[in-house]
Amino acid sequence: MRTRVQKPILPIVGTVLAAVALLVLPRLAQAQGDVKIRDLTTPEGAVPVRLVGYGIVTGLDNTGDRAIGGQSAGPTVQGVINILRRFNVEVPADLMRMRNVAAVLVTAEVTPYLRAGNRFEVQVSSMGDARSLRGGQLFMTPLVADPNGPPLATAQGTLMVSDGGATTRYAVAHETSARIPTGGVLEADLPRPAIAASSRLLLREPDLGTATRIAAAVNSTYGDKTATVEDEGSVLLALPDSVQKPLALARIRDLAVKSEMRARIVIDGKDGTVVAGGDMVVGAATVSHGAITLAIGAGSDSDTSPIPGSVRLPAGIPVQRVATALHAVQTPANEIAAIFAALREVGAITAEIVVR
Repeated sequence: MRTRVQKPILPIVGTVLAAVALLVLPRLAQAQGDVKIRDLTTPEGAVPVRLVGYGIVTGLDNTGDRAIGGQSAGPTVQGVINILRRFNVEVPADLMRMRNVAAVLVTAEVTPYLRAGNRFEVQVSSMGDARSLRGGQLFMTPLVADPNGPPLATAQGTLMVSDGGATTRYAVAHETSARIPTGGVLEADLPRPAIAASSRLLLREPDLGTATRIAAAVNSTYGDKTATVEDEGSVLLALPDSVQKPLALARIRDLAVKSEMRARIVIDGKDGTVVAGGDMVVGAATVSHGAITLAIGAGSDSDTSPIPGSVRLPAGIPVQRVATALHAVQTPANEIAAIFAALREVGAITAEIVVR
């Protein structure tokens, strides 16, 4: 009687998983490279509405405006007096001491499709000589789209100050700007653009290749000549009368197209954050800015003699390693931005430099 020998199943399972991986991974990689049209374009007429207001921040820990009441009282003192008058409280101006209060400018940018009651983020920045807005509370501030127009929204809430602007040995960080994520409330409906049979998709970053791919994706769904490339920043849509325009536009915006990642480096001018898109490297160059000297290539591999304020790196190094080295020697944010801009000018970096 023969004994049946069972073959191990692990090699078979491994072979099957490898075959599945060969079929699935390319599709996953392809899906990761696709971007929806809604993330690349904005509909025609959807012009953002910019709001602005003048307000008062209270609750500061002796870091507010150095304003004193009297004949030379400034806008901070007058603003507090106006607020108190709303509550039938009269305080002589010469008794005002404003170390816990700061006058601020409140700004926001909202989409015209918001309705009354919707919330949005607001930005707050000091207008006086306040040293820090940390821990402050924004008093209810009317926001207008036009200085002579009626209030369209209000803003108030606790300020959030970024922790990225740490003090360095070169300069002391000033926390004079902040944000309130849901501090704005729309009080009235905004004028909204109507959906037309012929409308346009406006590219957020004009590019002829991206516009062509968007038009091809739309034509493959609704037929030829539905989408036409007008220029690098506009794709004209001629929707057939047999479809419902809102549903058609929603479906078009959900279509996925290939998007090419641009070589771009974004630098925060306040806290020195460096964000690099793509695999970018830095060529040989030497930049001397202030107390920092950055040497890339040119014998920097073999020369390791310590020099104060000197950063030496090999050529062909990634952008993020250059940023890490500059942060390691406590380079100020503005000098990091200037160094990368200089590397761009001499051709060591071919990416676009954006300083915010």
